Amino acid sequence: MTKRHEAKYKIDRRMGENIWGRPKSPINKREYGPGQHGQRRKGKLSDYGVQLRAKQKLKGYYANMSERHFHGIYDEARRLKGDTGAHMIALLERRLDTMIYRAKFVPTVFAARQFISHGHIKVNGKRVTIASYRVKVGDEIEVKEKSKQLALVLEANALGERDVPDYIEVDHSKQTAKLTRVPAPTDVPYPVQMEPHLVVEYYSR
Repeated sequence: MTKRHEAKYKIDRRMGENIWGRPKSPINKREYGPGQHGQRRKGKLSDYGVQLRAKQKLKGYYANMSERHFHGIYDEARRLKGDTGAHMIALLERRLDTMIYRAKFVPTVFAARQFISHGHIKVNGKRVTIASYRVKVGDEIEVKEKSKQLALVLEANALGERDVPDYIEVDHSKQTAKLTRVPAPTDVPYPVQMEPHLVVEYYSR
């Protein structure tokens, strides 16, 4: 098992939820947390604890990005007019790594980050190697010709555990995808409940 997979499974167990909806999640077998004290009865969380957990879960879902980067997305969302939580979700969903995960070009969001950094993705005909690249409505994302038959890509295309959301237009025969609109939080197919309003409360303290 790779360190990447170990980290992913630790996040699931720490949260006590199968946050990606993966069949191999350890939560499917053991619902208690990791470590020797994982089976102890959990006390009631404070308001701060509930907000922190919501932040950790949302941050963990998007490949457990760094705190600095995640806080930067909150700061950007806060400067926009309207619902800060909704803007946060929209900004996270427009990341290139999220887009190719949603399009089912890769099996996990962790794999998406690596896939992009290795140069397998083009946006509007140009190679992009930055996972946090911000996709705009109408941008065309494409798996490079030489990468289209990689086992990772073919495996992801065939995954039945999740569907492509309706705000992304995908052609798996050509391995292309396009963002058709900016999604609202209710459009995003999270396997578990996310609470962006609690993340906003956490950072607003």
